[in-house]
Amino acid sequence: MAIHDHPELTREDSEAFLDDEHTASRMESVLLHQTLRNALSNPGLILDEQTPLDEALRMMRERRQGCILVTQDGKLSGIFTERDVLMKIVGTKIDLQHTPLRPYMTRDPIRLPADAIVAYALNKMVLEGFRHVPLTDDEGRPVGVVSMRDIIEYVSGFFPKDVLNLPPEPTIGFKSREGA
Repeated sequence: MAIHDHPELTREDSEAFLDDEHTASRMESVLLHQTLRNALSNPGLILDEQTPLDEALRMMRERRQGCILVTQDGKLSGIFTERDVLMKIVGTKIDLQHTPLRPYMTRDPIRLPADAIVAYALNKMVLEGFRHVPLTDDEGRPVGVVSMRDIIEYVSGFFPKDVLNLPPEPTIGFKSREGA
């Protein structure tokens, strides 16, 4: 998405950000050289595919998780997300106590190794419309899940000055420099 697609940014704001070659170089370095292992802040909620839906939903709520990495024999077999809850469960007459995750999970999700680069995960998320991507080891066992939020927080951590010094409201630019 180009800067000109954001009318709330002033020309000065966008030029200052885009003209900073150092910032662009750092952004490229973060996206192309940092691994998901570095961005991973959440080991994820991992449950067997025979776990009853009521237990899975309770654990998602209690642990404030947007998804569950679902396993069979210790290997990733699916992912169960908030979207699955809304699209497959809400409004149906399912016996949550006696129905396992398996029929309602997304089977064989796209997964990445923890040493994949951040740009690759971001690409998958944007192109496929995912908010979560499971990370697995060489044997297919889940090691964590990376979310769009994790990536945004991780990347923005490399640019604290640029992010923290933005105007308080996107439609209001700075009228004058602080203390001037």
